[in-house]
Amino acid sequence: MVAGVDEAGRGSLFGPLVAAAVILPPEGIEGLRDSKELSPGKREKFFRRILKKSLAWAFSLGTLEEIEEENVLRATLKAMARAIKGLELRPDTVLVDGPVAPEVPGVKTIPVIHGDRLFPQISAASIVAKVIRDRIMVKMSPGFPSYLLEKNMGYATQEHRKRLGEIGASPFHRDKFVLKYKSGPK
Repeated sequence: MVAGVDEAGRGSLFGPLVAAAVILPPEGIEGLRDSKELSPGKREKFFRRILKKSLAWAFSLGTLEEIEEENVLRATLKAMARAIKGLELRPDTVLVDGPVAPEVPGVKTIPVIHGDRLFPQISAASIVAKVIRDRIMVKMSPGFPSYLLEKNMGYATQEHRKRLGEIGASPFHRDKFVLKYKSGPK
């Protein structure tokens, strides 16, 4: 049994990151691809299909505290490990998008660079992580309207950087990430 793992929000300036793990059914799910290659509407459709058809799925947050106190890579690996452990079925092998994989006792984890383009299990995890993270950003947006989170999902868009320069960071911004934007975009 093979699971795929990926994350969303690692490079964001705001909020948590989300890691997801997915075990697909033997027949797979046709048309899966990296979440970045799909429109928001198509991601939502695949998200619902993945949740309905997968043998198991789980997600975990890499918290703002983990990102700030340790670093974003360690927070990512911890969130990935928690997502893997959260699966209702125990996979024999886990394919992880990226150059490093978390260590999970009793489970073989394999890092795969550009794995979200190569393995449908990782593509599925990519979609689940992205949709959940985007939903978090949309839900948080009314509390922080100045940052336009519903549009930029917390990433360093020109408008988001401009707002950081004008009004500063919120308590949910990643301090280490936004330091260079305190004076506004260059």
